[in-house]
Amino acid sequence: MLKIDPTIATIGLAGILAIAGGFGLNALASRAGHETTYVSGSAMAQTSAAVQQWAASATGRVEPKNGEVRIASQVPGRIVEVLAKTNDVVQSGDLLLRLDDQEIYVRIAAALAESGVREGEREEEKVTGLALERRNAEDAVADAERTLFGAREAFDTAYRVEKAGTGKADATEAARMALSNAKIRMQRTRDDLAVVSAKPNMPRYQRLEASLLAARAELSAAEIALERTRVRAPDDGTILNVMAKVAETAVPSPESALVVFGDLTSLRVRAEVEERDAAKVAVGQKIVVKSDAYPDKAFEGSVTSISQSLGSPRIATRGPRRPNEVEVIEVMAALDGHPPLLTGMRVDVFFKADGTSAAAEAPAAAKTN
Repeated sequence: MLKIDPTIATIGLAGILAIAGGFGLNALASRAGHETTYVSGSAMAQTSAAVQQWAASATGRVEPKNGEVRIASQVPGRIVEVLAKTNDVVQSGDLLLRLDDQEIYVRIAAALAESGVREGEREEEKVTGLALERRNAEDAVADAERTLFGAREAFDTAYRVEKAGTGKADATEAARMALSNAKIRMQRTRDDLAVVSAKPNMPRYQRLEASLLAARAELSAAEIALERTRVRAPDDGTILNVMAKVAETAVPSPESALVVFGDLTSLRVRAEVEERDAAKVAVGQKIVVKSDAYPDKAFEGSVTSISQSLGSPRIATRGPRRPNEVEVIEVMAALDGHPPLLTGMRVDVFFKADGTSAAAEAPAAAKTN
């Protein structure tokens, strides 16, 4: 039987394996190269499309027209009445909640009595000329202040009765109009007093006149203290959330907001644009907003303002996390129409490359990145 030299057999087997391995590696390399080319081509196509349409993108959050207003109390106190409810549409000055005010009403009554006594005493001191003109102007201001206080109390009463379901809207609106007129009168009398007090050679106050001024100042201070126990709507808008509860203690702190308020007549988006894209956005530039809640819809708007300083991001991003060292600029954009988005929604904001003359340069800049 023919014998094969072991050395020759080993060399031949190695050659066969090398040839087979070479074919396998070539096949794998060919397949890998095909897949790599396919993925790379897809990415290039997507990048090209993005460069043509978007100058930049950013994470954003939906806000009311002028942003959310977190309303806290001006003074500490126990909450005795909460009138505001979520989704209530309110007007500027409407009473939202009330703190305990019993002691302040006692102060007002005492100050009012003292003021009356001092006014009677002052009448014993007769004055003429400029001093009389000033006295009459001061009396007009004091009378206007009492009228304004009464009008505000009457409006609050009418509003509370309506909210309780036992009053009519007409009565509330009439009280609102009376309050508005009282404010106008108050400002007019103060302006008149300022004109009179500025006249040259105005004589000094007499002793009883000074005592009356002090009493009236105490009364005004008590009325101001009472008003600080009222939490009112800062403007026309909608109650977005109510955290206050009767019997809780309110504290004057931004972290202890009692009511969240906002103007929902239109919406805006606060976007955080990364530093590298800062030059690609401009005021007036068109944007498109996408939300997970409405995956098949896109909402349009335009940039209204751009922050002039960088800061740390405050809106959490979807997908891969941003490095901690990334700095962003805040960009505000008004949304067109009345989109069905909710305030606080996190959205993706895309800045159109052809939105403004500044953005028209974005595609060229994007190709270099």
